[in-house]
Amino acid sequence: MSFTVKEENGFKYIEEGEGDVLLLLHGLFGALSNWEDVTNAFKSQYRVIIPLLPIYELPLLTTGVTTLAKHVHKFVKWKKLQNIIVLGNSLGGHVGLIFTLSHPECVKSLILTGSSGLYENSFGGSFPRRESYDFIKEKVAYTFYDPEFATKELVDEVFDTVNDRNRVIRILAMAKSAIRHNMAKDLHKITIPTCLIWGKDDKVTPPEVAEEFHQLLPNSELNWVDKCGHAPMMEQPQEFIEYLKKFLDRVLLK
Repeated sequence: MSFTVKEENGFKYIEEGEGDVLLLLHGLFGALSNWEDVTNAFKSQYRVIIPLLPIYELPLLTTGVTTLAKHVHKFVKWKKLQNIIVLGNSLGGHVGLIFTLSHPECVKSLILTGSSGLYENSFGGSFPRRESYDFIKEKVAYTFYDPEFATKELVDEVFDTVNDRNRVIRILAMAKSAIRHNMAKDLHKITIPTCLIWGKDDKVTPPEVAEEFHQLLPNSELNWVDKCGHAPMMEQPQEFIEYLKKFLDRVLLK
């Protein structure tokens, strides 16, 4: 990826462009590069910021979605960010929801894609055969509609991660935390404009999850991406960007 990762004050992040803040939050296995197409599309009009969530650096006892949301808040305070547009994929969507509930004064609008927080077929539930490269390849392919997106580079990265004892323990803890932290009873409190962009073939957070989010979030819209799995911004970037642009143009006009 062509963007520079900055390291300052204990935070790692990418920052591109100027304007309204678009804060992008990655998932459990998500790399900063997952947002490359979105960053390139919006950096001419927005200040695009992607903090690296410290999933593998947290003490084991505090590894969880709430701790990640606190990390995001510390980052936002340090950067003095206001009127943020939060966009989260998978675990990042869950973190974005918790952050928005805890600090509604900071967030202007919210975009969720393949978000956890209600129900997910968790990749991180267990790794009984994590030494098997073919098993990991199959698991990575499961997140996409088109298995060709499970590139060797991506599979290698996940394989190395789940075979690192320190990392896999935290992945399991984080996945369990996400499952325990169900947000169904709290979503009605989020009244800001919310855009759901969902893969119709998402097997991790299936379409019925998107429909439930839409029902429970009072000011939400739901957009479907055909032939697409759990990461629309990677698998169908142009359609994802088009939905996102329409939503942001409408929100910013208000």
